[in-house]
Amino acid sequence: MPARLRTATLALGSAAFALVALTARHAGSQSAYPAAPMPTVVNDHASDVESAVNAIVKETIFKDAAIGIAVMDIDSGHYLAAYHEHDPLNPASNAKLYTAACALATLHGDHRYETTLSGRVKGTVVGGPLVLRGYGDPSLRTADLWELAQELKNRGIRKVEGDIVVDQRFFDEVTTPPAFEQQPHEWAAFRAPVSAVAVNENTLTMTVRPTSAGSGAIVTFDPPGFVDAEGTIQSVEGGGADTVGLALSGNGQRMSAKVSGSMAIESRIARFTRRVEDPTLLAGYALKAVLDEMKIEVSGDVKAAAGARELPILATHKSAPLSSLLYELGKMSDNFYAETVFKTIGGERKARPAHAADSADVMTKWLGDIGAFDAGMVIKNGSGLFDSNRVSAAATVQLLRTVWRDPAIREEYVAQLSIGGVDGTLRGRLKKETQRRAIRAKTGTLDDAIALGGYVLAPPGKGTLAFSILFNKVPGKAYGARAAADRLAELLAERLWEGEKTAARGK
Repeated sequence: MPARLRTATLALGSAAFALVALTARHAGSQSAYPAAPMPTVVNDHASDVESAVNAIVKETIFKDAAIGIAVMDIDSGHYLAAYHEHDPLNPASNAKLYTAACALATLHGDHRYETTLSGRVKGTVVGGPLVLRGYGDPSLRTADLWELAQELKNRGIRKVEGDIVVDQRFFDEVTTPPAFEQQPHEWAAFRAPVSAVAVNENTLTMTVRPTSAGSGAIVTFDPPGFVDAEGTIQSVEGGGADTVGLALSGNGQRMSAKVSGSMAIESRIARFTRRVEDPTLLAGYALKAVLDEMKIEVSGDVKAAAGARELPILATHKSAPLSSLLYELGKMSDNFYAETVFKTIGGERKARPAHAADSADVMTKWLGDIGAFDAGMVIKNGSGLFDSNRVSAAATVQLLRTVWRDPAIREEYVAQLSIGGVDGTLRGRLKKETQRRAIRAKTGTLDDAIALGGYVLAPPGKGTLAFSILFNKVPGKAYGARAAADRLAELLAERLWEGEKTAARGK
């Protein structure tokens, strides 16, 4: 269906610029946005912006694509540009815009995750089980287990007369986030399962250190204690390509690894990270290995919690505040963090144990309350991975506007977004804006979907813009879609900052 064109002008401080609003009109539909105010145009830039928007929707490579675009002036709430803005599309990792916003609004930026060790102490002995309990901390690392174990040692504990019990009950037993089942044989870290007690994002890292030529390399795994490894990786002379092989498989509640191949002694060190299959006992086995290194004997095994037994807390680890953890969503696009934070929303705001469906319900209601939910939208997971969510460009800019206008969460939300040309997933993009640092946005990339959404920060006296650019049905055309999105974002920044002087930075 051909797009219907309309030009709307909006004063931005002392100057005004015009953007072309391209909006698909279905038969019998009403205008989806209020008419923008029509002040006297000081600088009419309609022609070049019209060309830029038309370049996106009319490029030959996008003839079969589904595209949604919305650009909103946050102060007025008026659209400066829109095209199929209410169509529900796969946002890819732009779903993290929604997860981060809902988390800040419902959990708040000062929320900290706790991981505890509990048990009954008799002298130098924990009599009975040592319980490792978690509440969904996505940032827990092996080093944090060492700190928890050190606290036991500092208390004089030298033995655990019982099992290490891992209490995962803050989350339900479903560790595979919604839609992740679409690629069951993917072992990359980006598809790691989620759990209430997780360590190293529920991944295993194999480190290989070559020794002398003809000898086996030193192979270690982190977290420790979870992998039974067999095979050898040979250390060889010469600068040829390394041929390290790693095959993982289930081994009851632990994992087995077969290693093979060779590694040049010149390579010094190499690391390979893969997800685990079942994370239920991962942290428990790692803790047992750490306690063993500290000479704290554990007489029992590692088991999952079965009852609701409450025991005195012996050691506690607290995460950084949620506002800091969200940098992994906005800047680094970490799927594990996103899915864990997403599931936490349901556990803290609806019911325990946490279910992904509960989190989706909480988020859907919140989006409805702020007017950021279009017909046909679907919220299933928090990362946007695979074919799961559907959002619209209109809902996305309304979400961004709501956050911007809420002083309780605005600063924390904007801070976790990538800065165009500077950091995160935008480090190598939007280079024209490196000096101004005006574009703060989230990227999105799947085989069939490309997205870019966020803010163009304004200079004093002008109004910040929210924008959302969604491409679907673009297999093999990711480069072109990203380039088109970047051009539009840069053009918005150029027009908003026209006439402003930016202080030189760096060299």
